Amino acid sequence: MINDQFMFDTSQLPASNSQLDLAERDKKVIWHPYTQMKNALPHIPIVRAEGVYVFDEKGRKYIDAVSSWWVNIHGHAHPYIAKKVAEQLNVLEHVIFAGFTHEPAVLLAERLLPILPGQQDKVFYTDNGSTAVEVALKMCLQYWANQNKPKTKILAFKNAYHGDTFGAMSVSGRSIFTDAFNHLLFDVEFIDLPNAENISNLKSQISNLKSELACFIFEPLILGSGGMLMYEAKYLDELLATCKENHILTIADEVMTGFGRTGTYFACEKLINKPDIFCLSKGLTGGTMPLGVTTCTNQIFDAFLSDDKLKTLYHGHSFTANPIACVASLASLDILLEGETLQNIKRVEAKHSVFLEEIKTHFKVKAVRQTGTIIAIEWETGNETSYLSNLRNLLYNYFLDKGIILRPLGNIIYILPPYVISDADLDYIYDAIKSALEEV
Repeated sequence: MINDQFMFDTSQLPASNSQLDLAERDKKVIWHPYTQMKNALPHIPIVRAEGVYVFDEKGRKYIDAVSSWWVNIHGHAHPYIAKKVAEQLNVLEHVIFAGFTHEPAVLLAERLLPILPGQQDKVFYTDNGSTAVEVALKMCLQYWANQNKPKTKILAFKNAYHGDTFGAMSVSGRSIFTDAFNHLLFDVEFIDLPNAENISNLKSQISNLKSELACFIFEPLILGSGGMLMYEAKYLDELLATCKENHILTIADEVMTGFGRTGTYFACEKLINKPDIFCLSKGLTGGTMPLGVTTCTNQIFDAFLSDDKLKTLYHGHSFTANPIACVASLASLDILLEGETLQNIKRVEAKHSVFLEEIKTHFKVKAVRQTGTIIAIEWETGNETSYLSNLRNLLYNYFLDKGIILRPLGNIIYILPPYVISDADLDYIYDAIKSALEEV
């Protein structure tokens, strides 16, 4: 029974709050991400969710066509994940992960490592995608420092996005996301996405920098926030082979692409050459709660084993390997590895392919591209593609009015749905996009 002395006294709230709806209360106290708060529209209060739908406080239903920033892979409020999380809450909610361990963390590592492409041997737990990237960068830089081989330069793609912490920003393409901080970011060697025309030059560039390059970090097959830019696996494979030949470590940022988004469980399954390190988050817990992991090979791990304590990887978070998040991830893996989930992934992929053919020649479609369950449509504006395109708000509100959550990257819209989305809901989204091409 709850002791009343620990109850929050709502009578102490300002009296006026009882007359305000949630959006108005929000405006008084919340600073939202990626939002210019001066002219932001009221934020829509969501009170519950189920499957691919979220419901606002007035009972209106929206299709979550972007999986709530790409995290929700099995649908909202999944009963199996909820059951497992509830059970764990009554056993162990959290424990310090330095000097202690627990079953959910060990079991998740035991189950995750074997399904990752290549040979991954160790799991380092963090809280989100940005911190997973931070750890990966630290691993690579200290790997060389621990061997007294000063290699400190990092290779990354132009237009990449790896997160919003300082290390993650440094290896991301310079953009409006990093503009205020560019003078504080460390130097990175940026290269174009590989293709048939430039692959030879890119490989030569890597070979010429081999004595300086500690690692190459990449989003495999798709650059997400950079505009859903897509490129072919065979050219990435050649870059990885060149890195391996020149003893350059490689980091696959599969924060967005992992857990089925590209049509296989991991995008790197489509590569012959496998990375040394993986960064994972987003779909890891099925979108239930935050968790990040950085995995690596024993070759990297062994470089930190020493009697010299200065060779320790000094990194950690208060909620490292949170048992509840680990259990949510284990439940999500159970669902992911069911045959029905892979069938749904292939079904969504096939539906997108048909839709691509229907709209690719429309005069307002500058480009349309697809990989797995992700399809992106670049709107023709007569100007350069831009995250700050005025078309963004027009498209966003157009789809909201139709009960669809699509969050355009400027003049680029994309569909990245939970795998359980029905054919009928996909068709409804496709029809809304076709209408927008005529009306917006």
